[in-house]
Amino acid sequence: MPTSALHVARTGLEAQDARMRVISNNLANVATTGFKRDRANFATLAYQSARIAGQQSSAETQYAEGMNLGTGVAVQSTSRITSQGTLNSTENPLDLAISGDGYFQVERPGGQLAYTRAGNFTLSAEGQIVTPQGYAVQPAINVPQGAGSLAIGDDGIVSAVLAGESEPVELGQITLASFTNAGGLQPIGDNFLIETAASGPAQIGAANAEGRGSIRQGMLEGSNVNVVTELVDMIETQRAYEINSKMISAVDEMLRNANQTL
Repeated sequence: MPTSALHVARTGLEAQDARMRVISNNLANVATTGFKRDRANFATLAYQSARIAGQQSSAETQYAEGMNLGTGVAVQSTSRITSQGTLNSTENPLDLAISGDGYFQVERPGGQLAYTRAGNFTLSAEGQIVTPQGYAVQPAINVPQGAGSLAIGDDGIVSAVLAGESEPVELGQITLASFTNAGGLQPIGDNFLIETAASGPAQIGAANAEGRGSIRQGMLEGSNVNVVTELVDMIETQRAYEINSKMISAVDEMLRNANQTL
């Protein structure tokens, strides 16, 4: 029994350490554009059944309750909480935020598509709308040199007044990707997510249509991290870690007493 208790307490330490890492990452990204907080999900490890409920206790009776000893806990998964972050005005015409569901599409080196909620875009030397890393927003849109009054509508249509013209000209349309299970997207860093079998294929379409959100020009979406909530979770995790540490000390003391007695 003491050895089993040591093992259970050790799994508790490992699980709470993993949860603290999730909380730390949330707090570290509290100011990251478009960041979505993660939540650690726990699951019990396999049980050891010393006696099964319903098993014969005598020739005429059965045990009403079993005797099942747990072997600990583990972090089963992390869930991305996709609630909307606060939209903050920047007055930069190339800053875009999504109000509602959807992701911007970005072409990474090698042609792989990635998806992001961070719309802090800029122009490349060739006039193409790109991410800070230089990755082209898809569909590709080029803004001619000298163009002014760049406007991006709620539906993603990009227009500008070209040099020598008086009326705005449509340059293209930024479309959004949505997923059946957005929580199944795999984060790869740099605010990017990639498609997985769990997320389902990307469903591409115009913003502000078919359940996709609208695009807000001159705004950026903040993270959905609530500092107060994270601090409460951090204190709870710290206390749980301390309790598991004390459990190990208590079991160690029990073993020491047993060895001295024997």
